[in-house]
Amino acid sequence: MKSLIQAAVVAAALAAPVAAFAQSNAPLTRAQVRAELIQLEKAGYQPGQGDNTTYPTQIQAAEAKVAAQNGATDVGGVANGSSDAGRPAVSQADWNAIYNHP
Repeated sequence: MKSLIQAAVVAAALAAPVAAFAQSNAPLTRAQVRAELIQLEKAGYQPGQGDNTTYPTQIQAAEAKVAAQNGATDVGGVANGSSDAGRPAVSQADWNAIYNHP
């Protein structure tokens, strides 16, 4: 019986952090999604147009207009700057010193 109580206490202690990381916001309802889509269409987004060549730019522009209308200051999107993806973590001189032995 004592081991059963200990197991229950350990299980409760392990489950507590999982509950702390649960999402606090509920998923959107169908009505909310439709309202957002109508708002985007009024801002210039046309999803059924068939022109997929400008898709990311078109939706981002419409989202920016909607955010400006709603009074939002910052909206996600493309950040200014650059990325060094694929660049070696060490300088070329260090790379040569490590791997190119004379």
